[in-house]
Amino acid sequence: MDKLRKHIEEIISLSDEEFDHIKTFFTLKRVRKHQFLVQEGDVANHEYLILTGVFRMFYLDKEGKDHIIQFAGENWWMADYQAYFNRSIATLYILCMEDAEVLCTTLDGREKLSVDLHKMEHFFRVKLTKGYVALQQRIISLLSATPQDRYEEFGRLYPHLMQRIPKKYIAEYLGVSRETLSRLYSR
Repeated sequence: MDKLRKHIEEIISLSDEEFDHIKTFFTLKRVRKHQFLVQEGDVANHEYLILTGVFRMFYLDKEGKDHIIQFAGENWWMADYQAYFNRSIATLYILCMEDAEVLCTTLDGREKLSVDLHKMEHFFRVKLTKGYVALQQRIISLLSATPQDRYEEFGRLYPHLMQRIPKKYIAEYLGVSRETLSRLYSR
């Protein structure tokens, strides 16, 4: 739970009593490589803070091709947010890419925690806002940047993930073929 406190205190300060209350809303879960946190059709009850490991979130189209929406590593939050906030069925998959540990919280728990400690509402808003901005930047990059620019941006934004994610998934995330990624990588 020390990682949780450190993570939260990057944005807000906490007393020991406040943190003791906060940690009651989180459950530790160990996840094995190739294990799903969420699959299409699941009820998306949880949001996850990644303590260790790397995850891949993707959408599976009607032809069975997966489209990577995001990767997430340590200190990132992840959920099928459409399903989580709407209390509906998941349309995305979240797959563990290496053995990991995550902290889980429910929407009801998150809402109660935000009422109990207003500063946690601020914390969650800051985190969601940053995630939303990152998603918009990703969309703009996919629409307007060259493959070389997208590759360089990925390396600049996520250097800690470059060696942990297989190149085929990086290529898919960037919207390029594996061969194109190899050419970009060799430059």
